Amino acid sequence: MQAAKPLFDYPKYWAECFGPAPFLPMSREEMDLLGWDSCDIIIVTGDAYVDHPSFGMAIIGRLLESQGFRVGIIAQPNWQSKDDFMKLGEPNLFFGVAAGNMDSMINRYTADKKIRSDDAYTPGGLAGKRPDRASLVYSQRCKEAYKHVPIVLGGIEASLRRIAHYDYWQDRVRNSILIDASADILLYGNAERAIVEVAQRLSYGHKIEDITDVRGTAFIRRDTPQGWYEVDSTRIDRPGKIDKIINPYVNTQDTQACAIEQEKGLVEDPNEPKVVQILASPRMTRDKTVIRLPSMEKVRNDPVLYAHANRVLHLETNPGNARALVQKHGEVDVWFNPPPIPMTTEEMDYVFGMPYQRVPHPAYGKEKIPAYEMIRFSVNIMRGCFGGCTFCSITEHEGRIIQNRSEESIIREIEEIRDKVPGFTGVISDLGGPTANMYRIACKSPEIESACRKPSCVFPGICPNLNTDHSSLIQLYRSARALPGVKKILIASGLRYDLAVESPEYVKELVTHHVGGYLKIAPEHTEEGPLNQMMKPGIGSYDKFKRMFEKYSKEAGKEQYLIPYFIAAHPGTTDEDMMNLALWLKGNGFRADQVQAFYPSPMATATAMYHSGKNPLRKVSYKSDGVTIVKSEEQRRLHKAFLRYHDPKGWPMLREALLRMGRGDLIGNGKHQLIPAFQPKVDEYHSARRKNSTPAGSHKVAKDTVKGKPMLTQHTGLPPRDTGAAGGNPWDKREQAKAAAQARNQQAAKERADAAKGKGKKPPKKPVVPR
Repeated sequence: MQAAKPLFDYPKYWAECFGPAPFLPMSREEMDLLGWDSCDIIIVTGDAYVDHPSFGMAIIGRLLESQGFRVGIIAQPNWQSKDDFMKLGEPNLFFGVAAGNMDSMINRYTADKKIRSDDAYTPGGLAGKRPDRASLVYSQRCKEAYKHVPIVLGGIEASLRRIAHYDYWQDRVRNSILIDASADILLYGNAERAIVEVAQRLSYGHKIEDITDVRGTAFIRRDTPQGWYEVDSTRIDRPGKIDKIINPYVNTQDTQACAIEQEKGLVEDPNEPKVVQILASPRMTRDKTVIRLPSMEKVRNDPVLYAHANRVLHLETNPGNARALVQKHGEVDVWFNPPPIPMTTEEMDYVFGMPYQRVPHPAYGKEKIPAYEMIRFSVNIMRGCFGGCTFCSITEHEGRIIQNRSEESIIREIEEIRDKVPGFTGVISDLGGPTANMYRIACKSPEIESACRKPSCVFPGICPNLNTDHSSLIQLYRSARALPGVKKILIASGLRYDLAVESPEYVKELVTHHVGGYLKIAPEHTEEGPLNQMMKPGIGSYDKFKRMFEKYSKEAGKEQYLIPYFIAAHPGTTDEDMMNLALWLKGNGFRADQVQAFYPSPMATATAMYHSGKNPLRKVSYKSDGVTIVKSEEQRRLHKAFLRYHDPKGWPMLREALLRMGRGDLIGNGKHQLIPAFQPKVDEYHSARRKNSTPAGSHKVAKDTVKGKPMLTQHTGLPPRDTGAAGGNPWDKREQAKAAAQARNQQAAKERADAAKGKGKKPPKKPVVPR
């Protein structure tokens, strides 16, 4: 992998003489106090401004400030007019635009497309402070305010919408956000390297349209430049019958180039495009080769080509071997340079060691910002994830190569929290990142890592080239909890338990010292079908970790519980899969109060499955096997009802589904049956719920009073015993009898229908009725 210019090696801009600001200014009055007549760069963000390294605008703002630039912040502006976008004046170099720490559509809408009632990144948690597709709207308002000022688009919303992408909320494929926003350049992924390079060049007087060689950027072009060679993506991973296209190895500005357009040994089909055999060419190199994806118009109209484009995109994400990509949108091309080179430990320390105040801007007064309250005592120790879970976009945004901070840098930040952050009680709420236990874990060979195209290092099993040594993380935990004034170090980030079991010493360290009563982990499912589409390990890995967790908890003399999380309605999930998951949950004594349904986020592999019905993890073709997709609202509700098998509200739907599936044997009051045959009255249900739930506001894990098992949340929603268990039934006997009779009638009707078709036993002529 090629070396990149270190972030701290650039010459400082002349405005360095002003020094760092206490807070990056949000008003003209603050600029006057700092002695600024103007801002060099203005960052527009959909989040409230919190000067903390967990917030994107703070990291980018402080990094640009360290380069000598004067940086202002416009946070959550009124997007109805251009006025708020002019309050800091015209920036000398550019506007940096981002929707915030979340995609604005995911921030505002639930997985069921309902508007959320709050926004964790807004003071007071108020909803409605940012528009839908905020990056697009903010960019257009910036252009209205100052027409000639360049727009640099960034953040996770821009990163995951950089290509023609399926939009769940409109149920269609949309343009690259770069096209719709009319921005000048887009920075994707963690953009520290790209933003510094772009800012430096603009400060030297370069034009924004001339900046076309920075990694991690996307921009608009009219034609492939001289010296580049195009490779059509359908020749790399052929999806099947497509329109005939021109020779992909002809430089568009060099009509004399040639290639052999006939594949040896195949009978030519006049209806199929000719296959190109690549000729060796000393002029055709990786850094001068661009892969042409199917155009926006093609992927919009052909879901199979969409899945193919998604597959090729994900194959070109390793910074060590990725090639440039290009996709036509109408009359122009959107060009995507290869991903940025990961930051070194020294650069990570540099970024996280800048003079953050670690609190919200004083303009918000005493208003609490929920997202800040959650992370203000946490420390980010690394970036990236090599898990490759298909429903997650971390890998697409941060990359799969882990970028680590040094132990010394992390310890300094903990000391800073201890000494400076108001309200610190001695508890660090998290030492983590995208994954809690990938710190300093990497490929054993840099050469293999640079050449690898696998989407995951841990699926279908742990790669033999992956070093799973947790010793650096164990040492970090020990050093952190030994600090004076630090009472407890908790781990709240998601744990990769299939990695953790490779280091029993790590599991023991974690369980003995860093679990606050319960530990959240995410098996996501129990069945092989959906797990394969998620690229998650089998439930056996969870069982192995659970045994280790319980063993070390017992040795430490602590009562601690695992809290597993699961996803409903993920691509590849059948009704039978959800039924089996529900049976597993009941068998293990788990009751989920809230459930997570699959959310098709832009650019994720699982989203491509959801839209196309194909699996981009394998070669995509028109004849390749499809993936089971859960799209209807009714089926999504059913899958969530299986996860909440204990909730009486879902019982009528579950009874109907179980009878339809031929599993009426799971309806009843027996220990091994899933749901009872009766339906409780509403007032009795709520009375039992109040009686058996933990007090409101309690965050402790409730225990099943019969099985001694932990429940998934503090509110169970049902009495903590099976309805047929000894000790009495809390429901009315007559209601139970009526519901049981109703279930028998439904079963009898099904048997009569089967008998009419010549199968099954002859059913009784009359339905059974309660006396």
